[in-house]
Amino acid sequence: MKKINVFLGALVTLFFISCEGPQGPQGFDGFDGADGADGADGINILGKVIDIQGTFTLDNDYSIFYEFPQTIEVFETDVVLVYMLWDVTEDSNGESVDIWRLMPQTRILDQGLLQYNYDYTFFDVSIFLESDFDLSTLQPGDTDDQVFRIAILPAESTTGKLDTSNINSVMSHLGITEDEVQKVTLQ
Repeated sequence: MKKINVFLGALVTLFFISCEGPQGPQGFDGFDGADGADGADGINILGKVIDIQGTFTLDNDYSIFYEFPQTIEVFETDVVLVYMLWDVTEDSNGESVDIWRLMPQTRILDQGLLQYNYDYTFFDVSIFLESDFDLSTLQPGDTDDQVFRIAILPAESTTGKLDTSNINSVMSHLGITEDEVQKVTLQ
């Protein structure tokens, strides 16, 4: 009995839903409202790219520390990427071309494994060496006058597809040319 009542109830509901009467007259258009205040401007991506050069020594605990100057505003939500100048080659015109690698980077040496790594806050970047051997046995080519490129990407700019492993892609995304990269030599 209960199943018949549910079946009949569903049938009656279906009957009323499927009924359609003649279309009523169209309503009148309303009056246009007053224009609202202008909205806020869209996102302004203000990324920054800086090259720093420094040397890893026992005195600095095999780390290079860079504090962002007050002219560079970094927020907690921003992304900071560090690239290492791995090599320099020439293009078909004989002009030098920098080869950058996104950190961390690991090298296999005779002494063992050496890793160039970094961490950051919205105040600074620390680039440091990690290894499974005594760092004092490193050659000057692994420690002296190393060049790193720091890219600061505002959080708004990191949405979507961006190849962060390619520094040229990152710089293009930020609208920064090679001539606009600030160069800093650390002591």
